[in-house]
Amino acid sequence: MVNRNLIRSLDIDDEELDAELAALNETDPGEIGWTGQDVTLNQIVEGRILRVEGDLVLVDVGYKSEGTIPLNEWDEDEEPPQPGQTIKVLIEEMEDATAMLDEGGMISLSKRKAEKIRKWIEVMEKVHEGDIVTGAVTRKIKGGLLVDIGVNVFLPASQVDIRRPSDIGDYIGRTIQCIVLKIDEARRNIVVSRRSLIESERAEKKSKLLSELEVGQQRKGVVKNIAEFGAFVDLGGIDGLLHITDMSWGRIGHPSEMVAIDQEIEVQILHIDREREKIALGLKQKTASPWEHVSEKYPVGSRHKGTVVNVMSYGAFVKLEEGIEGLVHISEMSWTKRISHPNELVHIDDEIEVVVLGINKEKQEISLGMKQTQENPWDKVAERYPPGTPVTGTVRNLTNYGAFIEIEEGIDGLLHVSDMSWTRKISHPSEVVEKGQKIECRVLSVDQQRRRIALGLKQLQEDPWASDIPKKYQPGQRVTGTVTKLTNFGVFVGLENGLEGLLHISELADHKVENPEEVVKVGDQIEVKILRVDTEERKIGLSRKRVEWNEEDGEGVEEGGESQASSASSTPATELKGGVGGDSGPLIKPAEPKNEE
Repeated sequence: MVNRNLIRSLDIDDEELDAELAALNETDPGEIGWTGQDVTLNQIVEGRILRVEGDLVLVDVGYKSEGTIPLNEWDEDEEPPQPGQTIKVLIEEMEDATAMLDEGGMISLSKRKAEKIRKWIEVMEKVHEGDIVTGAVTRKIKGGLLVDIGVNVFLPASQVDIRRPSDIGDYIGRTIQCIVLKIDEARRNIVVSRRSLIESERAEKKSKLLSELEVGQQRKGVVKNIAEFGAFVDLGGIDGLLHITDMSWGRIGHPSEMVAIDQEIEVQILHIDREREKIALGLKQKTASPWEHVSEKYPVGSRHKGTVVNVMSYGAFVKLEEGIEGLVHISEMSWTKRISHPNELVHIDDEIEVVVLGINKEKQEISLGMKQTQENPWDKVAERYPPGTPVTGTVRNLTNYGAFIEIEEGIDGLLHVSDMSWTRKISHPSEVVEKGQKIECRVLSVDQQRRRIALGLKQLQEDPWASDIPKKYQPGQRVTGTVTKLTNFGVFVGLENGLEGLLHISELADHKVENPEEVVKVGDQIEVKILRVDTEERKIGLSRKRVEWNEEDGEGVEEGGESQASSASSTPATELKGGVGGDSGPLIKPAEPKNEE
């Protein structure tokens, strides 16, 4: 049966087809008559060659008038016309009857058209729609190819193959088989399809092949197409997909590294979806997986040499052997260096030594380390830097709570704000040090397991609270200082070199003070009296209102018989305000609010 749907899908319409084939089919076969007697237009008769004169061949068709045929109707590879030779000719043109009776009357004949008409009639007797025909591709025309099956027939470009070739001109000169889709006798047009024939044959082969295929079989096939994700392999009636991940146990960038179009390869059947007619193929599965014995060959802790095959932002992939790759994470590249990107240490094709850190056989993953091939400098940090050791380093980074000091490459110590000064209250490390600055510190402690070193800056000097400050500042002593900071609970007064005392709001004046700004301002020079020096809490309590009091006044004994000084001294340390360098609480207890009633 003729596939009418396929005919309707051809990409050339009747008008285009007529225009392309018009030159080949100039005479309507319906107008042709076969005779040996009558001499009329469009008749095919038998004639005898008389002679050759110049570019014309004179032929006797049995009448008084001779016929002429152009000599170029004989092909170069054809035997030249010989006098006495009998041929079939088409009467193309003749002069009127009166002229014919004269000796000079001539008839125009065509040997070539007679042969074409004869071949057309022979083809029409043998060929029908749906038949399979064989012919040679003669030339390329608009929309397709001409195929000689005795007469020229039209093969549309869309019907040349299942996948339209990039250049159908490559088929010129090839002998092909096609199925006849349509015969138009009136127009002497025959349309054929090679694609339809291939699809028909493939459908039969596909059905048979699907019934024979089994998972695990090895089959030969031909690579028909290559894409980024894999290659399509013709197994002889059905295509299977050979995915790039199933081509090799090793790393490949593109399927073309493994296969080429029209290459015959042997593959293994991995999966069959008979309902959707999809087949998954494998090439690497023909050989044993190198991961089968990976744990025995690459035990955890063993050292191996490998080649860097890829570098990513998070690490480098190292090939240990074909099909076995491991990842060196960026954190496993160096004990001490701060690495922003792995390409600071390794590049593709570098040969490096690694240590196996872990194996996940199911996921086919190996964790590798580079730094493990070298001695860990932290293993001997405690030995090289015992507590009390003075060290010189560079300020690498500042945080709210301290500064990180690099004492050697990759070995940092933390200088906490509380260890920067014995006397100053430091809010941020930038008040003392700056990034890039070289400073000398003292090692306070080493936590080798957690890789932490505590450093101190103030420990380079003796603690002034141990002897100097208690000697210099005694309770009852009057001193002059500078207001450095105002708070809602009092005033900080600078005494010397960062040493501050706290002047509580209750000690500012004889009257009740709601806001310290009512009495003093930052930068004011004021005279105060030392109330208390707490060496343990490193705090000094001050009073402004008691400056003029003397001992005879009992430091201002209030009603109730207890002085404010004795009240302050009897208050627990955790309830006192003032001073610097500690977190135990205020030095001076806030005054209790008076009952206004």
